[in-house]
Amino acid sequence: MKKFLLSTLAFLLISVSVFAQKPQKLTSNQIYEKVQKLNFLGTALYIAAHPDDENTRLISYLSNNVKARTGYLSLTRGDGGQNLIGPELRELLGVIRTQELLAARSVDGGEQLFTRANDFGYSKHPDETLEIWNEEAVLSDVVWAIRNFKPDVIINRFDHRTPGTTHGHHTASAILSVAAFDIANDSTKYADQLKYTKTWQPKRLFHNISTYSFKSQAAFNDATKDLMSVDIGEYYALKGLSNNEIASIASSQHLSQGFGRLSTRGSQKEYVEFLKGDSLIVENDVFSGINTTWSRLKKGASIGKILKDVEDNFNFVNPSKHLSKLMLAYSMMSDLEDNHWKTIKEKQIKEIIEACAGLYIESSANSSSGTPNSKIDINFEVLNRSDVNMQLTSIVSELDSIEIFKGFNLTKNEKFTFKETFSLKTDSYTDPYWLRKEATLGMYTVDDQALIGLPETPGISKITYKLIIDFIPITITKNVIRRYAERDKGEIYEPYEVLPEVTTKIKNKVLIFSDSISKSINVAIRAGIPFVQGKVSLKVPEGWRVTPAEINFNIEQKEDVQNVSFLVTPSKDPSEGKLEVIAVSKGESYTKELVEINYNHIPKQSVLLNSEAKVVRLDIQKVGNTIGYIKGAGDAVPESLRQIGYSVEIINPIDINEENLLKYDAIVLGIRAYNVVDELKFKQKFLLEYVAQGGNMIVQYNTNRNVDVAAPFPLKLSRDRVTDESADVLILAEDNPLMNFPNKITNEDFNGWVQERGLYFPNIWHEAYVPVLSMNDKGENMKLGSLLIAKYGKGNYIYTGLSFFRELPAGVSGAYRLFANMLSVGKEVSK
Repeated sequence: MKKFLLSTLAFLLISVSVFAQKPQKLTSNQIYEKVQKLNFLGTALYIAAHPDDENTRLISYLSNNVKARTGYLSLTRGDGGQNLIGPELRELLGVIRTQELLAARSVDGGEQLFTRANDFGYSKHPDETLEIWNEEAVLSDVVWAIRNFKPDVIINRFDHRTPGTTHGHHTASAILSVAAFDIANDSTKYADQLKYTKTWQPKRLFHNISTYSFKSQAAFNDATKDLMSVDIGEYYALKGLSNNEIASIASSQHLSQGFGRLSTRGSQKEYVEFLKGDSLIVENDVFSGINTTWSRLKKGASIGKILKDVEDNFNFVNPSKHLSKLMLAYSMMSDLEDNHWKTIKEKQIKEIIEACAGLYIESSANSSSGTPNSKIDINFEVLNRSDVNMQLTSIVSELDSIEIFKGFNLTKNEKFTFKETFSLKTDSYTDPYWLRKEATLGMYTVDDQALIGLPETPGISKITYKLIIDFIPITITKNVIRRYAERDKGEIYEPYEVLPEVTTKIKNKVLIFSDSISKSINVAIRAGIPFVQGKVSLKVPEGWRVTPAEINFNIEQKEDVQNVSFLVTPSKDPSEGKLEVIAVSKGESYTKELVEINYNHIPKQSVLLNSEAKVVRLDIQKVGNTIGYIKGAGDAVPESLRQIGYSVEIINPIDINEENLLKYDAIVLGIRAYNVVDELKFKQKFLLEYVAQGGNMIVQYNTNRNVDVAAPFPLKLSRDRVTDESADVLILAEDNPLMNFPNKITNEDFNGWVQERGLYFPNIWHEAYVPVLSMNDKGENMKLGSLLIAKYGKGNYIYTGLSFFRELPAGVSGAYRLFANMLSVGKEVSK
């Protein structure tokens, strides 16, 4: 049994990792479970604010135990957080976390929905959140989700009655859910939506109570003693896994947030509080009193009778024995008047029919991308592995609406392969739809109502197969993919994407000019088709100059890159602006950069962003040259420091000893280094000795979760933060070198900061530390721990929670000047 459990766990993990695009091939157990879900006509929607807010234990329980259609509405895509697996932040991080949510749902059996809300970072109160988000717009999106998903029950992760006690996004998600529950059935509210959908009234609204809201276990026990509870530790023999094991695997997909964790087993309670709607008839059943059988639908009872017989007498050895009844039930679904359930159940039963027949259908292109209005060669494979009579009558390309007749009899286990060429008749790309237009701080811009809430851009490249199975017509639609093999990875599946003929890229998104000397700026030009040629130029801000005016490019091979260089001369005085790349080929202008995101646990992502960079003419002085950088959770600070002339070397913590640090003018630890680099606890003695001998050590923020930064003098990290990026800053230590050498720091240096001032400030420290700055959010006490400096031996130790990891990549001038002072402190003595 242990071996079986381990192999099942391994299968689940692999299925959402390297082979994230590989089509699922269902076992008999999985087919049976899908038949069970086919026979349950009830829907639950879980609502919260971010990726990782969802309770995968309850989602998995509803999906796998109750068999309900279960969705998670995450109001944001998690764009404002940090990234523990790579350098991507903001919109690129949102793309990663979207895919991690989809990976989690592929494990726990749920579906994923979103709103247009932009995760702008930590918020201390829902009033601020709703103002920045545009409350009316996000509420309309929640209503839209309810009207489309049509949940019988809604479960909120957070409590709408406790503003100011948790992240403002959290409470706001519950506030909006409560409001939407009341108005989703009101045809006078958001009436424009009713062109595409219908009003809907959920039956019940619940709050999923969690221990984190209480100061003690005793308080939690007291609050939940009379509430509805379910045991989410249920063991599923068909899976060889318990519900909480599945939930652990699902939440472990949130790797960019460091959520990889051990699976858990055994009895465990989840509590939900009834908020409003129809009273419960049966205790501990959120669906009690709601008809969740096929008799819920007009003309549904007869279908349900057929499918219940399939479930009760399921043949695990040969599921194809049920194809005749499944096909009969499928044909009867065409008479259903409820289009919502008709669409859902037809999709479900088609998947079951395909699996019972052992039917393999594949549309594979020779490459992973094409361009609008180009030709695409597709390799087809169709295989029937059952005894059931089956024919492939034709295929229909949704690319160009062409139907090609085949008339094949699909003999058992006889593979049919053929090739066809189609045209990509589209002007659209397959990039993330919510990133196509400029966003505001709080909202993504999506004009197409049909796209709002979708986790991904709908696939453009689809092929519909028209078949006859057991003398009944049926259609099955498949996305075009690319399937190939690599010797060190095996078989790989990638999504087929539609991308521009030409994309360009400037490596650094912020170009810092610390003086008036010209810099050579490289532009990489990528061909999306063979034999592409044209001209590329740069558009620079007023007062800046670029030579030459344009450069010719000529690229023969698809996906090849040609690099060209321009000489950019900044303005004489401090200024900033935007440098834009414009490529012209065959009279068409191309202004996009292609960003490819490729991690093992999610499918490959292709994102199109504006091909541009921020340019800053900066008034800055620095002392010292060579910086040692110890990476933490992932940031772009090393690249930013190189922009102002520092030589930055990445230090492997394993290699640290008492001698090899002495060559550095300063040592910098990346964000959350003590949280994620275990080796540091063994090397801290060498780092502190480096400081004692006259070195300069800068430690950027760490979270306060089970971490010891092992500073030379005690300090205690807290959850103190200043989320208002424009909050007033008071310079406490005006005479401290940090504020004066080699750059004079004033309040103007704190203008233009992005997202926040800083986070996880210390709130208790030894008297050896000098607090340099004071700041606070509106209505709060002053926070003094954002920047601390202590003399230790001959050197200086600096701890800072200021968000340099956001400010430097954003080109914030004052942040560069202050960081240069931190690197230079102590050098004024030997000036």
